[in-house]
Amino acid sequence: MSSARIEIAASILNADLGALRDAVQAAEAAGVDRIHLDIMDGHFVPNLTFGLATVESLRSATGLPFDAHLMILSPGLWATRYVDAGCESVAIHVEAPDQHRATLDAIRDSGGRAGLAPDPETPIESLGPFRNQLDFALVMTVKSGFGGQPYRPEAAQRIGEIRALVGERDGHRLPIHVDGGINATTARDAAEVGADLLVVGSALFRDQGPDGMSGAVRAIRESATR
Repeated sequence: MSSARIEIAASILNADLGALRDAVQAAEAAGVDRIHLDIMDGHFVPNLTFGLATVESLRSATGLPFDAHLMILSPGLWATRYVDAGCESVAIHVEAPDQHRATLDAIRDSGGRAGLAPDPETPIESLGPFRNQLDFALVMTVKSGFGGQPYRPEAAQRIGEIRALVGERDGHRLPIHVDGGINATTARDAAEVGADLLVVGSALFRDQGPDGMSGAVRAIRESATR
C-alpha cells in the first residue's frame, strides 16, 4: 500500500437537515476536505432533498470546496447554476435522459469540474463517449437516491475499469470519487481498488462512535492509507 492521501467529502444528506450550517461547520472542524451535496428531484430518484437555494445559503458557512451530485432528471437545466452557487465540481448521472456532452462542457465553461456517475448496474462503457468532457468520475457503490445503504464491494471493483476508460488529461490521471457505504471498515477496500476521494455520510453524522466526528474522520483516513 502507498501513502497517497485520500480526500474525504462529507455528505450532509445524513446530517440534521434542520441545522445544516452547523453540520457543515462541524465537518470542517473534524478535518474533512470537501462538502458533498446530494441533490435529488423526486423524479430521477424517488427521494427529494435540498436544492439551489439551500446550497447558496450554505456557501458562506465554510471555505471548503462544495461538490454537487445531481440525481435529477434534467441536469442540463441546473448544472451550471450549481457552479454559479459556489460548487467547485458537479457530477451528473449518465442514466439521466439528457444531452450529457453539452452539460459537461457547460459545467467546465462555467469554471467548474465536470463529473459523470454510473449506478452499479449501469455498464461502464456508457461513460466512454464522454471521456473528453470529464474531470473526474463518481463511482456509485450503492444505488443512487438513498442514504445509509451498505457498501457493495463488487461495485467498487469497477474502479479499475472506469479509470482505464476515462484515462488521463494533460499528463494527470483523472480522479475517481467513490460514494456509498463508506466507513472506517470499507474505506480500505475502496482505496485499495483505486479511489482518490471518499464520500462519507452516515459514518460521520449518524454512526460516529465514541470519538465523535473527528475520530470518525481519523479512522477513515487511517483505513484508507494506501
